[in-house]
Order: sequence, then C-alpha cells, then structure tokens
Amino acid sequence: MASSLRFLKMCLSLLMMFFFLIMFISPSFSSSTCSKNNDTLLSSKLTAENLIRGLNLFPKHSINIPKNDPHHFVHGNIVEKKFTFPGFVDSGPSVEELGHHAGYYSLPHSKAARMFYFFFESRNSKDDPIVIWLTGGPGCSSEIALFYENGPFQFSKENKLSLVWNKYGWDAASNIIFVDQPIGTGFSYTTDDSDVRHDEDGVSNDLYDFLQAFFKEHPQFTQNDFYITGESYAGHYIPAFASRVHQGNKANEGIHINLKGFAIGNGLTNPEIQYNAYTDYALDNGLINKEEHDDINKLFPECQKGIEDCGTEGGDACIISRSNCFKIFNRIMNIAGNINHYDIRKKCGGGLCYDFNKVETFLNLKTVREALGVGDLEFVSCSGTVYNAMLEDWMKNLEVGIPALLEDGIKLLVYAGEYDLICNWLGNSRWVDAMNWSGQKEFTASPTTPYLVDSEEAGILKSHGPLAFLKVKDAGHMVPMDQPKAALEMLKDWMQGKLVRTS
Repeated sequence: MASSLRFLKMCLSLLMMFFFLIMFISPSFSSSTCSKNNDTLLSSKLTAENLIRGLNLFPKHSINIPKNDPHHFVHGNIVEKKFTFPGFVDSGPSVEELGHHAGYYSLPHSKAARMFYFFFESRNSKDDPIVIWLTGGPGCSSEIALFYENGPFQFSKENKLSLVWNKYGWDAASNIIFVDQPIGTGFSYTTDDSDVRHDEDGVSNDLYDFLQAFFKEHPQFTQNDFYITGESYAGHYIPAFASRVHQGNKANEGIHINLKGFAIGNGLTNPEIQYNAYTDYALDNGLINKEEHDDINKLFPECQKGIEDCGTEGGDACIISRSNCFKIFNRIMNIAGNINHYDIRKKCGGGLCYDFNKVETFLNLKTVREALGVGDLEFVSCSGTVYNAMLEDWMKNLEVGIPALLEDGIKLLVYAGEYDLICNWLGNSRWVDAMNWSGQKEFTASPTTPYLVDSEEAGILKSHGPLAFLKVKDAGHMVPMDQPKAALEMLKDWMQGKLVRTS
C-alpha cells in the first residue's frame, strides 16, 4: 500500500512537472573564481537552488521506459544530462571545459531498474584513468562520498548548502563515476521489487550492465585504464564486480573494459577472519580489558560454525550466522559505551554516527530533483529496504574470487584507517595475509615501510607484486574524509604503480 501511494504521488507530481520540463533550464551563474589554495565558494551566491539552476542539464536521448514507470511522464525520457561549474581558474582546463554528467541508465537484464550516477571528467586530462566508486551500507548512496569524501566539491562549513571546491577530490587524478547501487539505493530505483538483488552476484551483474551502457554512451573513454574503488560493505561488491568485469573481458562479452585494478577501503570481505579480529583490535585500543577479551572470544566458535553453514547452505543459515557473529561486536560496543564505531576517537551522534543532513536536504529540494530528472523520488542516504534485502549476503566470503584476479595481473589495494572498529585494519590485514595465491609467501614476508606524503608519514605500507595493504594514519572508516590529501596521493601512487610492482 505504501509503495502504491508513493507511486501515485510521484505520477501526479511528475505529470504537473511535465509542462515545465518542456522548457529546459539554462545557466544563470554569476562569474566567480576558485583559488588553488583556498576553499573559495564557487559562486558568492552558490546556494543549492542557484547551483541547480546553473546545471544546464539536457536530455540526450530516450530509453525504453515501461508505461508504469513514473519517468514515462518526464519530457525526453531522461537518460543522461550534462552540467558545468564556472569559476575554476587553476592550472588545466576550466570547469566549463570539463564534462560533468548525471542521470540514469536502464539495466537490460532487470525488469524495470534504473541506475543513477554522477560522472566527472578529470580536471587534469581526459586520458586519466576511469575510477568508479561504490559506497557500502549495504544501501548507502555514493552521494555521501561525493559530497563528504572524494568528490570534486563539498559543502561549505560557513554557508548552509553552499559548495566549495575540493582540491583533494579524486577527479584531480581520474575521471570518476559515483553510482547509486544496489537498485533502491539513493536515486536508483525500480518499479518491480524483484529487481532489488539479494547478493553480490546480482549486484555485480547490474553494475556490469551499467558499465556497458556507460561506455556505449562514452566510447572515447574505452581505452582508458579502469579501476574499481569503494569502502565498507563494498568490500563485498568490489571483488565480485571486478571478477564480473574480468570474466566479461575474457569472454569477449560486450565492450572491453580496460580493468587494471580494484581497491577496497575499510571493507568487509572475509567475515570469518575479520570477526575473529574484533576482540584483539578492541583490546589493543583499550576498548575492553583482557578478561573481557577472553570472555567475548567464547562467542566466536558459534560465529565461525555459522559462517561455515552459510557457505554451504545459504539462505536462513546466513541470517542466523549474521545474528550470532553480531553478538561479538555488540558485546564490545556495550562495554565501550557511546563511541563512534567508525572512528573510536569520537562519540557517536545520530543513526550513522555522522551528520549527513546537508546532502539529504540538498538532494530533496524540489529544484534539485527536477534538474536531475529524478521526479518525486525522495533521497535517503541509506536505504533500509536494500539493507534488509542483503541480509543473506552479509557473512559470505568474497575473498575467494580475488586470487584468480591477482594471478592475471589485476592489482589490488586494501587500505584501512587505523581508528575504525567496524571494518578495522587488523582484520583486513589478516585476511590479506591469509589469502592463498602464488605470491602469498613473498607478501607475508615483505617488510612494512612508512608511506610518505610530502615527506611525512601517512601510513604503513606492505606490498608484493600486484597486492598492497596500507594502514592509514589518523583516519577512521572514511579515509578520504579524514585524510583527503593522503587518500588522493594514495590513489595516484597506486594507479601509477608506485605502491605495487606489476611483475
């Protein structure tokens, strides 16, 4: 009933908007500049509404939209729109010359799914690699990363819903895609609930279809190196997605995607090893004492058995396993008190322990929704529907597909902020060490060395061949937010082969 009412509301609203959308929005920015070394506002009046009025968004061409799709009523049946930001006068091209895109692609193997994304061409060169970013959750929008971590711009601290240039945005070194996935996350949607995939295989197939549509629309980028990145629950998505892309390439399936590597930041990848590391990490960081550590460890055999059952039986066994393993984390949190489990240096405030109200307010403005072509869809940072749909997937081990990628020379970077509890660096380093591949012995024997940014230690690095692990100093779960400069340098060094050897 709630879904039907929401659909009717969307249809009525979009029908009213139809006549207004016939007249396209044109730019109305006043001129401004952006200093290289200062967080200068992109415009002196760059409020949310002024921003959207200046997006200069135009439909490119239509797609096959089912009649019961609310976007059936939108003029032009929007697929992709292009917008520009004025005022960038740093070295390299001006913002007007950069391609900033947003919109939807349909997924041919779904019933009615539409995947929403932003695409920002590199500030440096269009020949730079293509990077796609996946946020975890599961069910959290990549717009969180876009505005708070590694996107080209972020919210001003002084002016509500105004933007400042992010000089450490990853578009400084790459062409970057932020995608809302799985379907039902952010602005991605479907009119058929069966399109909300329940495992990483469904998600990776959807993402592969998305990439095929993207490169068909942007053939000039098919020769660029391609990298998959993301954080948190994307530690599940990323290995599956990388395997799907590599599989498609080897089978000469569709457009060849020049996959060079994938990076997992503070991810959940191998639950058995990572859940076993919780107590050790908590003890090492003073969250629990030795007696509490030993007592909580008595819960692990049940967790471990559940993970094994999940791997062989699937279904309800995976949900039971998740419940049993969560007892470990919950016991630690009950003892530690009101800490932010994404950054143990801080207290937890709000449901996500961070305040993302600005992005939700901004993206739910009527002017924003109209300009982006999302109709009456409500933006929510993290979708409970998607989260619940993925419960059976949680305790699966996604490390198992990685060795085959390494053997074929696809690079992997695993990085983790040192103060994150929930996907902590210790558990991540342990599954990386334990992974069985031809270079395992050499990797585990490799020395750890300081990772330097501008001659200062930004982390501890361990690498061999195509594999690298980086523990990031003074960062929590969201490394590009906590250490933006180090994160950008990490990305550049990794893509340039300075972190790992390819042979």
